[in-house]
Amino acid sequence: MRTQIDVVLPCLDEAAALPGVLAAFPPGYRAIVVDNGSRDGSPEVAARHGALVVREPRRGYGAAVHTGLEAADAELVAVLDADGSFDPAELPALVAPVADGDADLTVGRRRPVRAGVWPWHARAGTALVAALLRHRGVPLWDLSPIRVARRAALLDLGVTDRAFGYPLELLIRAAAAGWRIRELDVRYAPRAAGTRSKVSGSVRGTLRATRDFAGVLRSVR
Repeated sequence: MRTQIDVVLPCLDEAAALPGVLAAFPPGYRAIVVDNGSRDGSPEVAARHGALVVREPRRGYGAAVHTGLEAADAELVAVLDADGSFDPAELPALVAPVADGDADLTVGRRRPVRAGVWPWHARAGTALVAALLRHRGVPLWDLSPIRVARRAALLDLGVTDRAFGYPLELLIRAAAAGWRIRELDVRYAPRAAGTRSKVSGSVRGTLRATRDFAGVLRSVR
């Protein structure tokens, strides 16, 4: 039997999704919901459903994830979106290679459950960035927000981006450090009703994320 796994969930106005997401957690997985300035009562909803709630007033995906890592105390840590698009029941399959010593980092490769789940502009932007990563030796086809690694190792990477570029910088630094990175298929479903993606939900959001990615690609070697 494995010890507790901490799961960091960056959160901004995800109250409609949180009950279903948290109810689907497998035994032995603790939710750490990092609220990034919600106005819909997300922190209170998360606490009522058993999550540890941490607040990060600095806006940004990377800021929320980093604060969640600092709040975690488990050896293995997962990161998962709080919007209902990923099933927490898939986490054990991502945890296993890291826990067993077969990988240093596992990431999900999104497989949409039906047409229209992943908008064309978000899919195209991801494909471009993934191709650039492969050119730099990072063996991935997606830039998915679901991943697992050892907490101490993640913090030791020294990722500095606190916006949308956080996962890209993490992957580049992990590859440069010689990490064994493994990509596994995960189901990608529609977000819970009443929530909206900060990236794929609009062309503007995708362009903003692409801008952050470009900045990381220029600055991190």
